[in-house]
Amino acid sequence: MKHLNIKIFGRVQGIFFRYETVKKAKQLNIKGFVKNEPDGRTVYIEAEAEEENLKEFLKWCEKGPFLARVEKTEFEFQEKIKNFPAFKILEE
Repeated sequence: MKHLNIKIFGRVQGIFFRYETVKKAKQLNIKGFVKNEPDGRTVYIEAEAEEENLKEFLKWCEKGPFLARVEKTEFEFQEKIKNFPAFKILEE
């Protein structure tokens, strides 16, 4: 089990990015959250799962859903687990 922090930059707000992220996370049995950042052009994700699932999730995040225009992603794997109960959207 690993913990992954992801920041996604670009056209990622107002296009159902968070909703689609929840769907993908559930498919991959990932727990954590996704939220819009106040800058209007960044999404922040914390995710926990087996490393292979997180790598597949990260690959998806680098493209995003259909309407997204991902310009850049920053990510960091961590050992410390927060034991999220599910994957959900956090409101700003």
